[in-house]
Amino acid sequence: MNQQNTAPIGAYIKIARPDHWVKNVFIMPGLVLALILINTPDNWGSFLVKLGAGFFATCLIASANYVINEWLDAEFDQYHPTKKNRPVVSQNMKFSLVMAEYAACIVLGLGLSIVVNIPFLLTELWLLAMGVLYNVKPVRTKDIVYLDVLSESINNMIRLLLGWFIVCEDVYPPSSILVGYWMAGAFLMAVKRYAEYRMINNPSLAGSYRKSFAKYTEATLLCSSFFYALCATFLIGIFLLKYRIEYIAAIPVLFLLFCYYLYIAHKPDSAAQKPEKLFREKKLMVLVGILVVLFAVLTVTDIPIMKMWETAFFIPTR
Repeated sequence: MNQQNTAPIGAYIKIARPDHWVKNVFIMPGLVLALILINTPDNWGSFLVKLGAGFFATCLIASANYVINEWLDAEFDQYHPTKKNRPVVSQNMKFSLVMAEYAACIVLGLGLSIVVNIPFLLTELWLLAMGVLYNVKPVRTKDIVYLDVLSESINNMIRLLLGWFIVCEDVYPPSSILVGYWMAGAFLMAVKRYAEYRMINNPSLAGSYRKSFAKYTEATLLCSSFFYALCATFLIGIFLLKYRIEYIAAIPVLFLLFCYYLYIAHKPDSAAQKPEKLFREKKLMVLVGILVVLFAVLTVTDIPIMKMWETAFFIPTR
């Protein structure tokens, strides 16, 4: 680190990664799911207040996790072609100020969580705990092969729960969509690792940057991402078939979305390495848009010919 000059305030803001807050749109599927399966709010004004408080609470807790991630990863980021320019690596940041920032994000995030409800608050605490397990020794799951992907991607499932609890606090979402959402996140994370590993193009250097990379290869990363994709599509498929048979019509688009994301990983300086910049991938955004519209249409449109398939997929309980 540079010991000559004290880092400016902008550096402390940057390590909280407010530009990554866009990732917290992943709470929206949980929210929409609860609105479809459970009920619509009686008081929309109160609901919108909870939504705003819940979104920013999640952003702040995520920022707390980013702050300790950047501080504790500094010794490894110096080996990464671009992350070596992060403020904690390249500037003289004070530990006391970093910890004060971490604490402030937690206090503000949990304070906003109380506005929503207790299950939401407990789930935010879970998100915060995963940040500690992922980054802090002696556990530090990010250094453990395969567990690094699974422990980081579970945050997707947590975000789905957060969205759900904004609408409904006394019922849990179906396990099939919860675990399916987790596996979908694992697919995205494994593809991110795959793109990063290929970009570094040096196994020794990659292992210095990320300890788990010392035990990964391109082949194992690619195969693991395929495994997560199979798990995700299988579980999400179970949910779609169980709750509305018409959703089958959207499954091919869902498969195409998984395939195109893997295609993106093979591009030079792939956006898969920086999910917050995926909006620049226009074709990917078009596919996401088509999928969202398709689900919306199929939610309110009955297709009588598909109803006969229900008996083919399900055996009535006795």
